[in-house]
Amino acid sequence: MRPRRSLVSAAAAATAKLFSPAKVNLFLRILRKRPDKYHDLASLFHTVSFGDTLDMEMLPSSAEQDELECNLPGVPVDESNLVIRALRLFRDRSGMKQFFRVRLEKRIPAQAGMGGGSSNAATAFFGANTLCGRPASTSDLIRWADDPIIGSDATFFLSEGTAYCTGRGEIVTPVEPLPIPADLPVFLVKPSYGLSTPKVFGAFDLSAVSPVDPEELLESFQQQGVQHSGWINDLEPPAFAVCPELGELKAFLASEEHGFQAVLMSGSGSTIYCLGEPREGTEAFNAVVREKYDIEGIWRTHLVRRASADDWYTTPEEQAA
Repeated sequence: MRPRRSLVSAAAAATAKLFSPAKVNLFLRILRKRPDKYHDLASLFHTVSFGDTLDMEMLPSSAEQDELECNLPGVPVDESNLVIRALRLFRDRSGMKQFFRVRLEKRIPAQAGMGGGSSNAATAFFGANTLCGRPASTSDLIRWADDPIIGSDATFFLSEGTAYCTGRGEIVTPVEPLPIPADLPVFLVKPSYGLSTPKVFGAFDLSAVSPVDPEELLESFQQQGVQHSGWINDLEPPAFAVCPELGELKAFLASEEHGFQAVLMSGSGSTIYCLGEPREGTEAFNAVVREKYDIEGIWRTHLVRRASADDWYTTPEEQAA
């Protein structure tokens, strides 16, 4: 069944409820350091059905600023939040003068390697465009969002959910659906601590990266789905150097007793994701991981894509409907 759209409320054309998905990196190669101090990367990104929710509302024409509230205390709701930056960038690029009220329901942890802030920014960008009558096409939005002010991953989330990302992550090449079962479980395991991306890159050694051509890795995923050994994240060694207990957690999750098809760190960490069903069952797996490690959350999810460039990502509840 084709997923239902979850965009504009039929009762009020000035509101929208949008799912803001997390992502995982199916592989991540770091290629070189750039003159601007960023690194060129090559990575296969994929969205998952775990994420946040944005409730968006158009404010009256008399409004002079956006309004943001969040369910989690401590999350900034001022100009430092990528949602507010995305709404400002949308006005700058589109010429629209519209302001918005946004209620952000957060589930994606910070410093988790799942792109939560960038996803929120892309979702706000898409929602603002939709509520304003879609003055921009999807390609316009991707081009407009190519600005580090709203995060290097924001352009990816404006794709259809599977993309080969290069540059600093902002060059997005869409990838057709991978030959992976739609119901393949993905377990996201987030320890109680996060990892600072600058700290991870501070420990990064370019001479120690994988020699595998990222184009070959991409071809493996396109032809074989998950039935291969090309599970590479060049940021794992520096992340585990910064935080040895994270390396221990990955080794435990990848052990034979659980029987996952693949286990890999997402982004610069600290989330480790596991593909497949644990041999001992979900409940027992949750219990044994939490018994051995200090865990913020374990979420059972799956890979998800947008139905089309015009439809946004649907919420897990709508996917089940």
